[in-house]
Amino acid sequence: MTIKAEYIWIDGTQPTAKLRSKTKILTDGGKLPRWGFDGSSTNQAEGHSSDLVLEPVFSCPDPIRGGDHLLVLCEVLNTDLTPHSSNTRALLRPVAERFAAQEPIFGIEQEYTFLKGERPLGFPEGGFPAPQGGYYCGVGAGEIFGREIVEKHLDRCLAAGLGLSGINAEVMPGQWEFQVGALPPLEVADHMWVARWLLHRTAEEFGVSASLDAKPARGDWNGAGAHTNFSTRAMRQGYDAIITACEALGADGKPLEHVRQYGTGIEERLTGAHETAPWDEFSYGPSDRGASVRIPWQVEAEKKGYIEDRRPNANVDPYVVTRLIVDTCCTELERREQV
Repeated sequence: MTIKAEYIWIDGTQPTAKLRSKTKILTDGGKLPRWGFDGSSTNQAEGHSSDLVLEPVFSCPDPIRGGDHLLVLCEVLNTDLTPHSSNTRALLRPVAERFAAQEPIFGIEQEYTFLKGERPLGFPEGGFPAPQGGYYCGVGAGEIFGREIVEKHLDRCLAAGLGLSGINAEVMPGQWEFQVGALPPLEVADHMWVARWLLHRTAEEFGVSASLDAKPARGDWNGAGAHTNFSTRAMRQGYDAIITACEALGADGKPLEHVRQYGTGIEERLTGAHETAPWDEFSYGPSDRGASVRIPWQVEAEKKGYIEDRRPNANVDPYVVTRLIVDTCCTELERREQV
């Protein structure tokens, strides 16, 4: 039996990494083999020593090719099989393992914008659409642009077995969101990267690009974020742990440590306007979409649940944001339990 396996990896482009992929033909079953690639063409190596290794870490059915064909997400290794410097998954793994007993889980809300050339879908040639307001969760050809791509992407993610939990139109024309989770750290990040690959690949079929730019349109428009919802077993059982997690994220040095790694263009998006807190200030509170971290109203009412870190950009690396939040919050929760 011949199988087409699409090997997917994250490259070394700065300041925001890109997805790459290529097809390997497999003629027998069993373990997915390692493969290689030219790192000098992906900003991951010099030409005089360009060989790098693809290590399969997650696979799922390929909903584009169908049949028994596969999508294969890979870590990038050096030829001595150590993690490459661009391999952020390798940094998350020990943190996730260390705090696994706390049962951390995430739900990530991925916003993105469809572009036709340089313009968001729904932006007229040489002008601007009506102000934002009616587009969010809108219905009708005057409000919604790109729904056929969104629906096809959703169907493909579900067919691949990815943990999508919803979709919606966002506040700017051509801007959408899908949600992944709730899942453990490595799993939610793996699923997010494959869902992103499927988004780009699906939009490609319509002659459209899917941008994760944090501020895809200048002016009075919301930016694009990746609001990150987080909880541990203790947070799902009581409110004290909710407050502990919020205060840990706001402890000395932590806010800037996080936002500096929450995606390119953070200062342009986190301005204090358009449902954001200023990038250089930290706040938290119930039902507050102008806070850095929101405690949902039902969490405050039930005194248990999760928190939403509203700071990550749409272009954030999910391996990075999950590692930072787990390390910061779970370290403090562990310390409080031992006191």
